[in-house]
Amino acid sequence: QVQLVESGGGVVQAGGSLRLSCVASESIFSINAMGWYRQAPGNERELVAHVTTGGHTNYAASVKGRFTISRDNAKNTVYLQMNSLKPEDTGVYYCNVYTDYVTDYDYWGQGTQVTVSS
Repeated sequence: QVQLVESGGGVVQAGGSLRLSCVASESIFSINAMGWYRQAPGNERELVAHVTTGGHTNYAASVKGRFTISRDNAKNTVYLQMNSLKPEDTGVYYCNVYTDYVTDYDYWGQGTQVTVSS
């Protein structure tokens, strides 16, 4: 069964905004962190942002000040608000859920395409 459901990707002009959402199945226990990675053609997957259960956030330097990650713990959902988008933000965005350190397992979404045109 699909355990991470992503939505919100699309095509937007440079300077525009998109909001990504990812809903994690309640069958996933002991979530320590939720976040977003992205991958452009020919490049490795890279961290965009993540947020821990305790509220600590981390952002890639390239998106700091433009993107905001947030969680709704009651809904088991993580969001990524992306503002002032640039063509370099183009790629497939993957939701990620990391379990506790003992379980030590990453869940991945199927990916949602984000395309930013000049």
